[in-house]
Amino acid sequence: MSERRQVISLVRLNARLLAAVLIAFELLIVAAMMAFVLLPLARRSADDLAGLMLLSAQTWSELPPETRESFEEALINTHWLALRSELPSDPDEHWHGVYIHFLEEALAAKTGRFQHLVRSTQGEETWFWAALPSGGRSLAVGLPAERIGTHPVLAILFALVAALALAVYAAIWLSRRIARPLKALEVAVSDVGRGRLPAVESTQWPRELASLADETNRMAQQVRDALTARTTLLAGISHDLRTPLARMRLALALLEDAPDARQIEQLDRGIEAMDQLIGNVLDLARGLEKEPLRLLHFADTLADIAVVVPEGRLVLAIDAPLEDLEIELPELAFRRIVGNFLGNALRYAPAGEIELRADSMPAGIRVTVLDRGPGIPPEQLDAVFQPFHLVESSRSSSTGGSGLGLAIVRQLAERQGWTVDLKNREGGGLAACLLIPAIPL
Repeated sequence: MSERRQVISLVRLNARLLAAVLIAFELLIVAAMMAFVLLPLARRSADDLAGLMLLSAQTWSELPPETRESFEEALINTHWLALRSELPSDPDEHWHGVYIHFLEEALAAKTGRFQHLVRSTQGEETWFWAALPSGGRSLAVGLPAERIGTHPVLAILFALVAALALAVYAAIWLSRRIARPLKALEVAVSDVGRGRLPAVESTQWPRELASLADETNRMAQQVRDALTARTTLLAGISHDLRTPLARMRLALALLEDAPDARQIEQLDRGIEAMDQLIGNVLDLARGLEKEPLRLLHFADTLADIAVVVPEGRLVLAIDAPLEDLEIELPELAFRRIVGNFLGNALRYAPAGEIELRADSMPAGIRVTVLDRGPGIPPEQLDAVFQPFHLVESSRSSSTGGSGLGLAIVRQLAERQGWTVDLKNREGGGLAACLLIPAIPL
């Protein structure tokens, strides 16, 4: 039994990673703030307060007795410090907190002995007391907990909890924001698999996802074009096979009565027409396959392809930089495309010169076949590249061919990254162009 693979969603995976990163970042910030800002400030404040408490105790002992009461009143009103002769007799033992420990350390450094601050409750107020030297005796100096006013531990806990909640929320929000376009692409690809043609709107997406969406739309269009071409191809095959089959059926019926050499010849031609059609369809299918490159002498290869044109009708013009050029090309595809252009020129321009040109351009190499035939109506210049499209209405192989030649040419060119184009010439005729983009020689 195969084990079921556990798959985690992209949202959950990204949410965990983002949350972990954000929490780690928050912890780092809190640790840095504590180590370099809060703790030094707390120690400096505790040191100043310890100095003020010790100074208050020493000043009280040096004052005349009649002014001490006024001093105590001013001290509690101004600095929130109280003086008494001895420590509270009923102290409360509780955890003091970080700042109180800093204050105890500061008092120990100034007095030379360590003592815990005594905590007591007076009404609803909490006080902290320390016995400090004052004129040969000890004097209790106290301060209310309200004077400190800071709760660093609570502040840190609050910051951590708030940061955790914010990190989780931000991670989920960012993950969903990232996954939303991918979900749309998933739906689009699923629609393509069902034969639909989705259009993914990507104007508000990041550049990388927008590029992926554009490629998905392009792929969907290519799939639709392939399905349309398949339907057209099958319909054209069924249509074109009916004609020779009908002729063959008629010839067989006539042969039953009396054998005739002409009927046998018609059967032969019908079989040949069917074989040619099937061969063209196979060539169209093979156009989707990538052909390996071969090192060719460009000018010699063109001259070899052009031998199909009778002597006296061919004008071969090769640009000077291309005469000695050796280049890597898919030879069969190159020969098939240029050969098809020359064959069409011979078929539709039975008289006049046929010019085969090769020009070196910044964009690459352009190979052009020019004739002085009837040309193609402008509205059909692009349609002739569709399978089984014929400019002539008679689907005769003797005049119009099977309608697959230019479809094969475009398939071959697009597979190699080339461009083919047809243009009517001034004064009559057609220019069939093949552009091979610049490639390393």
